[in-house]
Amino acid sequence: MSERLGVGDAFPDIAMTAPDGGTVKASDFAGKKLVVFFYPKDDTPGCTTENKDFSDLFGDFQASGIAVLGVSKDPPKKHVKFAEKHGLVAPLASDAEAGGVSDALGIWTEKSMYGRTYMGMERTTYLVDEAGKIARIWNKVKVKGHAEEVLAAARG
Repeated sequence: MSERLGVGDAFPDIAMTAPDGGTVKASDFAGKKLVVFFYPKDDTPGCTTENKDFSDLFGDFQASGIAVLGVSKDPPKKHVKFAEKHGLVAPLASDAEAGGVSDALGIWTEKSMYGRTYMGMERTTYLVDEAGKIARIWNKVKVKGHAEEVLAAARG
């Protein structure tokens, strides 16, 4: 497990897979603010709510010149089904490769539930500035009201 990156560090410019099979990385958004929200799994209650909230505010982010990207380890085909099922418009990416962005950030981490340990995504959101540096981090995100808080901070 790698050391966590912090505010002021460069956001890792590692390619992830877009639902259409292409790639997406932080440098694709150079010159504009970027919100990257990492979530554990498509189609689970908290993750669905978080994605719907960011999708509901997607127009507001765009109008403010702020790009948004939701990321999990789910494969691109699952992202497509997830987005279609819930009418999601905020773009998604798959960070499935070992040594990917979530590994570089230190948020693909050991978790524990019901006495079982496993590797999982820690729900974390990053605000990346126009120069590609981490401007703010929300760790262990609580979903309710989160997208609104991120939008307000990104506009600030």
